[in-house]
Amino acid sequence: MADECFGHPRLAAIYDPLDPDRGDLDAYVRMTEEFEARQVLDIGCGTGVFALLLAGRGIDVVGVDPARASVDVARGKPGGERVRWICGDATTLPPLRVDLATMTANVAQAIADPPAWRKTLRGAYEALRPGGYLVFETRDPARRAWEEWNREASYRVTEIPGVGAVESWVHLIEVSEPLVTFRWTYVFAADGQVLTSDSTLRFRERQEIETELAAQGYVVESVRDAPDRPGREFVFVARRP
Repeated sequence: MADECFGHPRLAAIYDPLDPDRGDLDAYVRMTEEFEARQVLDIGCGTGVFALLLAGRGIDVVGVDPARASVDVARGKPGGERVRWICGDATTLPPLRVDLATMTANVAQAIADPPAWRKTLRGAYEALRPGGYLVFETRDPARRAWEEWNREASYRVTEIPGVGAVESWVHLIEVSEPLVTFRWTYVFAADGQVLTSDSTLRFRERQEIETELAAQGYVVESVRDAPDRPGREFVFVARRP
């Protein structure tokens, strides 16, 4: 089930304006070029920012996400017709043969249930052609990123055209490692509506992830640093033999 920030139509519509800096995607664009990928599966595509970025470069992209509201936003964007959008997840994909599968941002960690995670890795594996790559990022648990997730550090007011001012902030609900649960709150000045979105992320250790990838048949080619958050994340590059 998708978190409300992705699944609620009013929140999905403002997701991009609230997070306009997607410089984190630059590294994925470069890896698309590095692996000469012409067919890409974007798992957890959300509002389609990365999928549309690739489609604009002439790449054949399939974007899959369980949040229908986010997929609707993606489909309605300029160029949305260039991408094949699927409301679902990597465990129920139609037959595909792609060069690269990606999980950007929090997607990998948001799949917190261990059986669902294993099924996602398997689904991506089956969608890849032999020699294709799976690339995703996950935060290093040792850096304890959640200690910075509080109202004081996150509070902001964003003016959104056609919507008005929206207050937003995050606070922790529970830390029970490896699981961390937090809540975003949104206040719409136009009518005073308050919406919240709870999320749980799983902070997996590097060795745990490498073991799970190997169990699903992948070869771990490298574990890289995240250029936008150096020293704070692992970027896994795994290949289907």
